[in-house]
Formats: sequence, structure tokens, C-alpha cells
Amino acid sequence: QVQLVESGGGLVQPGGSLRLSCAASGRIRSIGTMGWYRQAPGKQRELVADITSGGSINYADSVKGRFTISRDNAKNAVYLQMNSLKPEDTAVYSCNANVATTGWTWLDYWGQGTQVTVSS
Repeated sequence: QVQLVESGGGLVQPGGSLRLSCAASGRIRSIGTMGWYRQAPGKQRELVADITSGGSINYADSVKGRFTISRDNAKNAVYLQMNSLKPEDTAVYSCNANVATTGWTWLDYWGQGTQVTVSS
């Protein structure tokens, strides 16, 4: 019923930047919190940043001052601007959204994930 499609991953050198995008589509009545998670090989998935529909933002300590999350409610989209990238930022990044579909049922949806590799 709801699809999240991500784009913007890739290979970048340390100190470089990338911008991830995620757009939601389908039977959407409303979207609550949207966020980005990441999972590195051999590690658990962790929250990178999330943003509520009202614009309140939460960042993981490891990315504060380097990453910026934003959203466009008109486009049902969320973005992650990543600057000063480090090798330890290498992971699969996934978009998450809490979405109300028909009947006002709220569910969490996930994107397919996009690989971010920081390496020289």
C-alpha cells in the first residue's frame, strides 16, 4: 500500500558529502515521523536521525554537526545531507516512515536501503 523509494547513495572519499532522498507514495492519509537508519556489516541497525511532522529533530551523537535531516511534507519526502563523511559512516542507509493509510491505521514502512561507502 505504501512504498518508500530511496536514492543518493554511493562511494565518496573521507571528508566528502552525499545527499540521500526518500519519497513515500501509495495510499497515504498522513505521515508522522520520518527517519534514517543505518546498518554496518556485523552491527545492529541504528537510528541516524528522525524528524516529526512538526519539524522536531533528533540526531545520533555520532552524526551531530555533520548530518542534516529535512522533510518536504508536500512531497512526502525526507532528506539526509551528509557532510564531513568518515569511513565509519559506511553502511546501508534505510528510510523509515510512520504512515496512516486508509482507515487511519498507522504502520511503519521501510525503504529498500541504499549503500553509502566512505573510502579513499
